Amino acid sequence: MTEAGVQAVAIARDWIGTPYLHQASVRGAGTDCLGLLRGIWREIYGGEPEPVPPYTADWSEPAREELLWEAARRHLLPIAAPAGSAPVAPGEVLLFRMRAGAVAKHLGIAAEVGAAPSFLHAYSGHGVVESPLSTPWQRRIVARFHFPEGAR
Repeated sequence: MTEAGVQAVAIARDWIGTPYLHQASVRGAGTDCLGLLRGIWREIYGGEPEPVPPYTADWSEPAREELLWEAARRHLLPIAAPAGSAPVAPGEVLLFRMRAGAVAKHLGIAAEVGAAPSFLHAYSGHGVVESPLSTPWQRRIVARFHFPEGAR
């Protein structure tokens, strides 16, 4: 696990209980999955890497554009192993496709590994939670990333 990954897990756990609020990114007040990642980024590196334009909950599904995946590639370090081929490590950013044929539109941070793996994410209707990284969730992972080193 990288130093930035260690920080990411600790910071994400500080967000547990933050209500779900689409397009928000304020610990304790409201966030969505991208907002959680943005908040972690701010705490590790300072400001955000780029302005985030308004986005809809469908993440451009009608246009079939992988906007979230493209943004992750711009700022995070892709893990070359195909999804499911190597164990997930704590601190990895996980990108999920919520259903077959849809665009990838959910993010989480791997927290625990081993017999009871878990991940942290902001989930509609639940807020920021640590959930089991169960087989159904693992099957939805389409990409994994590391935070870059170089925290402030």
